[in-house]
Amino acid sequence: MSDAALDVVEFLLTTSVYSDDRTLDENDLPPSYRQVYWTGGVDSDDDGDGRSSPAGISRPLSVTTTTAREATGVAQPWETVSDLMFTERDEFSGSLTLADRGMAERWFAERADDERLLENPTLAKHYADHEEFEFDATHEEARERNRPIQADRVWIDGLLDEYFDEEEDEEMLDLVEVRAPEEVDVTLDELVLTADQENELDKISKAIEHRDYLSQIGLREIGKLLFVGPPGTGKTSTAQALAREMDLPFVEVKLSMITSQYLGETAKNVDKTFEVAKRLSPCILFIDEFDFVAKTRRSDEHAALKRAVNTLLKSIDNISLIEDDVLLIGATNHPDQLDDAAWRRFDEIINFPKPDYDMRADILRVITRQMDIEEFDPQLVAEVTEGLTGSDLRMVLREAVLEALTEDRTTLTQDDLLHAVEEFEERDTLKNMDMMGGDHDALVAGGDLGKASDGGEPESDHDHSHDHDHTHDH
Repeated sequence: MSDAALDVVEFLLTTSVYSDDRTLDENDLPPSYRQVYWTGGVDSDDDGDGRSSPAGISRPLSVTTTTAREATGVAQPWETVSDLMFTERDEFSGSLTLADRGMAERWFAERADDERLLENPTLAKHYADHEEFEFDATHEEARERNRPIQADRVWIDGLLDEYFDEEEDEEMLDLVEVRAPEEVDVTLDELVLTADQENELDKISKAIEHRDYLSQIGLREIGKLLFVGPPGTGKTSTAQALAREMDLPFVEVKLSMITSQYLGETAKNVDKTFEVAKRLSPCILFIDEFDFVAKTRRSDEHAALKRAVNTLLKSIDNISLIEDDVLLIGATNHPDQLDDAAWRRFDEIINFPKPDYDMRADILRVITRQMDIEEFDPQLVAEVTEGLTGSDLRMVLREAVLEALTEDRTTLTQDDLLHAVEEFEERDTLKNMDMMGGDHDALVAGGDLGKASDGGEPESDHDHSHDHDHTHDH
């Protein structure tokens, strides 16, 4: 019997058990099942009475070819189980059901293992309640492993739709980008981190895990981190990976957007971004380009913009990991531009330096792990790339791959990599040349080889395109 049949039977069995067992809640369903059945909120009016139904999952759960396909990824779900004696299909409605659930339970138990049950709290509890089945997976373990509903995209979208039901409020959403953990494509295990970075992230993870205890002993001034370092060194990636690791929504504030005239009442909208974070809690609130705050406070910018920045600082003061379940992470490429008012908002400063020799070698091993490279020596490439960031190294590898493809080759050589390093250095030199006055030999002050290849763009933009930067072999 195929894995597809096992997947479909699991789905049929899970929906049947969940419909009958009222002690189960949304967090007992695997995420792929939840997204199929999650309904409600301001946009839901299935009965046509003009009223919105509460957000959630309503029992009983009916299974159709469409829901089975969406939940399991099996293209033809009925065809995979049609020859089983305990399955049936209503030709009129298209619904799929279990004609004999007991037989289905035994069939599934003979083919499933503990690992499969640990991904499905509903069935973990069901089989634990029936002693005739010998599984070691417990309901508690499965619940712990299963991502909570608050981390699902459907839950996040439902909450945002419910809260921002007025058209003018939707302008505020231009200030923020909200990602579900499932939408983050980098993990902490893939990052090359310094010992200090790993230590600080471990401490904050423990703080999140034990925040009730910290509140009890009165230690509330914790959970505001500042990531400091050049572009391309993994600040954004690390914050996102932490969100994925801890199953937390990732709320990114785009500070540069508060200068937009389109947004109108900027101070009000800044305030609302923090309200979003509190409503999505527990979550991570990430504020990039934090040096923008200090620059604005020192400059002759418009009074409304200064009010917006002051509102931002007050909002930071008024948000708490312990009280609001919001972990605040700020990031800056220019720590020298921060003033005391900005620095004192954070209880931990984490440095993101350019990678050293060993880190560059580790990064190269990871970003080449799916490439075929003859006589590859990552140490040698690390030696000739001093000053480059993880993002720079990825650009070097991209150049080498594209150059090989122009010769119809998918196997690279060590010489390809070394040549790509030379090409990158030449391009980096040109990028830092002062072209305005026609003096092509003059370099812009402060330009250096290690500067990120985005030409000074904010790291959030830089990271989205090159952000498998500090990654290590695993």
